[in-house]
Amino acid sequence: MQKVLFTVDRISTFVGKIFAWLIVSLTFLITYEVFSRYVLNTPHPYVFDVMLIMYGTLFMMAGAYTLSKNGHVRGDVLYGFFPARLQAGLDLILYIVFFLPGVVALCWAGYDYAADSWAIRERSSIGSGGPPIYMFKAVIPAAGAIILAQGIVEIIRCILCLKQGQWPQRQEDVKEVDVSQLKAMVHVSDEDIAEADASVTAGKGRDK
Repeated sequence: MQKVLFTVDRISTFVGKIFAWLIVSLTFLITYEVFSRYVLNTPHPYVFDVMLIMYGTLFMMAGAYTLSKNGHVRGDVLYGFFPARLQAGLDLILYIVFFLPGVVALCWAGYDYAADSWAIRERSSIGSGGPPIYMFKAVIPAAGAIILAQGIVEIIRCILCLKQGQWPQRQEDVKEVDVSQLKAMVHVSDEDIAEADASVTAGKGRDK
């Protein structure tokens, strides 16, 4: 079972990391457009549409990756203090009541939305001669399908946690380092920081 869960995790991670490169493309595109608009005085009307398409694609296609790393925003004020089984029970209820209907609706409606757009080869109406957007709208059902697959994996994890009393292992990936972890990594204690602050304050006092 764990092998199956990790396989879906790897697919979500691969897709998310591939589309994460859009951040680099967006950075260069926006930088170029700002330079072209304000220095060369030659703005490009299609750039705004392209930025929306790139950002929307990044946002949607990274959803499953974020879910696989348990990175979506939640109210952790109380949740973090709950035992694992209670966390899993709450997550399972929310997945069944809200997640599954919402994502299935996204896939269903997104497919019709994209099919209509492909049928007329839709183009952006924000500016004159806007770029084609039917390929962008096809991202909606594709992203929904990947998120749905990852969501089913998360539901299985909830069930396993209810049975075992602890959360199943997840694949390691890049993590955000908090202050306590950073202190441990560089072998710095609160006392060391306080001494450094005191010495800096004393030095400023002598300079005056």
